This record gives sequence, C-alpha cells and structure tokens, in this order.
Amino acid sequence: MKETTSPKSTVSQTTYHAIKIKGLNIFYREAGDPAKPAILLLHGFPSSSHMYRNLIEALSLEYHLIAPDYPGFGLSSSPSVSEFSYTFDHLAEIMEHFIDTLKLSRLSLYMQDYGGPVGFRIISKRPELVQALIIQNANTYTDGLGPDVQKIAALQAAGDAKGLDKAIDYMISLEGIKEQYVFGSGHQEKISPDAYLMDYFLVERKERQEIQAALFKNYGTNFPKYGEWQQYLQKHQPPTLVTWGKNDKIFTGAGALAYKRDLKNVEVHLFDGGHFLLEEYHKDIAGLINTFLKKNNIHSLTK
Repeated sequence: MKETTSPKSTVSQTTYHAIKIKGLNIFYREAGDPAKPAILLLHGFPSSSHMYRNLIEALSLEYHLIAPDYPGFGLSSSPSVSEFSYTFDHLAEIMEHFIDTLKLSRLSLYMQDYGGPVGFRIISKRPELVQALIIQNANTYTDGLGPDVQKIAALQAAGDAKGLDKAIDYMISLEGIKEQYVFGSGHQEKISPDAYLMDYFLVERKERQEIQAALFKNYGTNFPKYGEWQQYLQKHQPPTLVTWGKNDKIFTGAGALAYKRDLKNVEVHLFDGGHFLLEEYHKDIAGLINTFLKKNNIHSLTK
C-alpha cells in the first residue's frame, strides 16, 4: 500500500484556557509557538476574544497569539456590579495582571474599541512591554469621535439619566449590536451572523446588561487621558500599524489619521468597512500585520 502524507498545515490550532486572576476566571484563546513573538489582542464592546478567531488562525504559524476576555465579557467571570467595580481602570488592572501571570515581557498589542483605553492605560505606565502597536477603530484623539459617541457624551454631560439609559439599552439590544457589525460594511455578505448573535447571547442576561451599562457610564473617564496617551506615543514612538473601517460611525476615519501627528513610524490603512473590520478583512489585515512586523524586525525578536 502506498503511504500518504497529510498536507502541511497553514495554521496552528487554537486552544482555550482559563486562568485565575485576582479571584476571577479569565478566559483566553491561544495559538502559535510561545517561542515566537507575542501578539496580545484586546477586544472591544460588546464582543470578546471571539472577534479575533479568524485573525488568530491567519497569523498562528508566525506568532504567539493570546486573546483574553475581560471580566464581564465573553466566557470570563462576571461578578455583579455590586461585587466588582466595572471601570476602565479596573479592567486595565486585571489585564496587566494577566500579562504578568502569563509572563509576557515583550509583545505587540492589538487594540480595538474598548481595547484602546484598556491597552493604553497599561502601556503608558509600562512602555517596556511594547514591541509594536496594531490599532483598529480605537481612538486616542477627539478627532473621529462619531455620532454615537458624541450622543452618549452629550447625554452624560447634560445629566440626562433617562436618555442615557435608553441609548445604552439600544446599544446592547440585538438590533443595536447587529448595527455595529453591518453599518458601513463594504461586503455585508461576509459578516457572519454568528458574530453578532454570539455577542448578544453573552450580554442579554440582566446582570450582563448592568455590567455594560456601568462601563458606558464610566467611558467618560477615557477622554481626559487622551493627552497622556498622546504623550506616550510622542515620547516612545512605538512602531504602529493602524487599520480602520473608515465608515464606522462610532470612531470615524479621522481618528485613524490623527495618529500620524505624533508617530514617525506609522502606517495607516483605511478600509471600506465599519466598526468590526475583521469580519470582512481579516486576511488582508493579517497580511499587513505580518509585513509590518517583519519590516520592523519584530519577527526576529524574542519576548
């Protein structure tokens, strides 16, 4: 009998884990060789590490990829709002402990949406962690704050609690979550319904809705920190790749272009897409990441 050989795999299988951090079970996805350069992927609202599932596979032969779920998101522990302080400061603290527990001393950081304020809190305090930044629809500038963000900020500033609650209720409804995925998309047929249905399934419980409402009401704490995060960029000049859905009505394309003001080694790529760009363009973005990191010799660096 003729012996057959299996074709060489083009991906490394993703594995799924939970680790105890400050008494919480933090779920994370992992793929790739731990000896290779690490990429930590920080997700946005209302998603989880699930948003990175395709990108992880596309990059898993070249890099060590780790994508955690924050407390209150995905498959991580979700203590009630009376048991856990749901603030961006606290999420960043837990993610910093996560980094240390996994002994990630050098990494590239992918930040989308909420991943921006979580990640920038960590790296502005610990710049030595960073090899490169990959930023996707995550603002560090007032440029590009879209109508949805401006509406919520105005309601908060006016003290309109009823109006704010109504806006939050829509954002975490199935209709509101789906809109974040499909609005501005260049190829809506490429957006898997599994993505927004998964997000809704994980936030529809009352206690999860209370968590999301608490974080929405804390979001205003990010804007005063923009200057601090810009100073981090100006001082440390991390190699930065910006990929952005230019049709996003949460963070518009102007937010992507603003990074050019403070960074010397920066590439900005605007796509015909919306807030959850990876649903349509994960292969394109994987290619950009691979080219950018290798160009900056990050493929040859160790953690």
